[in-house]
Amino acid sequence: MEEISNMLREIKKLRLLAVLAAMALAAAACGSDGDDAAASLDEPVTIDYWLWDGNQQPFYETCAADFTANVQPNVTVNIEQFGWGDYWTGLTAAFASDSAPDVFTDHLARYPEFVESGVLVSLNDFVERDGVDVNQYFPGLAELWTSPDGDRFGLPKDFDTIAMVLNTDMLADAGISVDDFNNATWNPQDGGTWGELIQRLTIDANGVRGNEDGFDSSNVAVYGFGLEGNFGAFGQTTFSAFAASNGYQATDEPWADSANFGDEALIETIQWFADWIAAGYITPIEDVESLGGTTIFQNGGAATQTNGSWMISTLSGDATEVPVEYGALPVGPIGERRSMFNGLADSITTSAENPEAAWEWVKYMASPACQEVVGGGAVVFPAIPSAADIAEAAHASNGVDVSAFKVHVDEGTTFLFPITDSASRIEDAMGPVMQQILRNEGTAADLIPPAAEEINSILGS
Repeated sequence: MEEISNMLREIKKLRLLAVLAAMALAAAACGSDGDDAAASLDEPVTIDYWLWDGNQQPFYETCAADFTANVQPNVTVNIEQFGWGDYWTGLTAAFASDSAPDVFTDHLARYPEFVESGVLVSLNDFVERDGVDVNQYFPGLAELWTSPDGDRFGLPKDFDTIAMVLNTDMLADAGISVDDFNNATWNPQDGGTWGELIQRLTIDANGVRGNEDGFDSSNVAVYGFGLEGNFGAFGQTTFSAFAASNGYQATDEPWADSANFGDEALIETIQWFADWIAAGYITPIEDVESLGGTTIFQNGGAATQTNGSWMISTLSGDATEVPVEYGALPVGPIGERRSMFNGLADSITTSAENPEAAWEWVKYMASPACQEVVGGGAVVFPAIPSAADIAEAAHASNGVDVSAFKVHVDEGTTFLFPITDSASRIEDAMGPVMQQILRNEGTAADLIPPAAEEINSILGS
């Protein structure tokens, strides 16, 4: 992550004049009248579009075909898909060589650094010229993609939240229902009623459950709760919902110049996880790092986990042999359940040779016409409510109830993925500390505060 950050800073220095020129060209295109804009698309144009989610690719290919057939017949969209790690490595290298795709799927954890580096085209003039209604999306999604200077760098494509993933066979064996989880409470002292459920679901190699006498925490066959991944600094699918329901908020606002990593609400939440790993109720971080949290769950090594809505098709698809239902996150000490709210958008790069054609494709992906196609694919929840309803109905037709993910948006119990132009450096400062704590190599009270001070120095510099 630090390497990416440093490379992007170099890009900014080396390409400042080129970036300014590209922005000027884009602004000029936006400032022209409709006839001039249409003229720029009179000749055949190919738009290169990158995404990382292979599950979504077929539906965006459908959108691309519809776009060319019905909207811009001279514009062809070439879609390329890469795995998550290769995606960001390749994108960074492409920015460095001025060979980036015209349009790419952007992420809140990454785009502030791209903004800082000047490699994205502002959409303000395009949006104003074409009268795009940014209020058509779920509340808050469009604002996520606006910089402190008021420049918009993306139009929302989807949103995601977190919910409980439950192995219903294991729940039935333990005499537990999905409603038991839906009504559970959690706290960082004793785990609350949610913790009691996790203990009952944990089984050692001798068949003794975690809430029974004789339980052997050193020889566990099935963990009651499985971490989806390592914690990192933000813990989107792991600790974030628990910390937030305990009153923690990473930053007070987007693009803040300080953070709250030293908050006692976070410290005691992380320590609770470490203690319950040591007690044998939660998968050890070493297993998660070597095998993958979702793999452990799907292989029967954990009875539950928390995971994101983008994983529904993987967890409930035809290929899985684990019977899954989705339950609500537990209510925390603040009296509410909370879920991190993240959303993806499509951004135009300053490498785009035809910003007008790139904009037309971005605008189409952010429209009901495309988002309803994506919603029908039952892979993600689109950013437009009517399209999200289609996704929910598509899941229901497959026998999958996904209301546990959508309820947070409906009830307003979400919190934002932290937006900062120093995400890479924050991850470098806090990520290793989280791993130390989970490995029982130090306490959260000792290790988190110094890292929190370092993060505040980073943000304040």
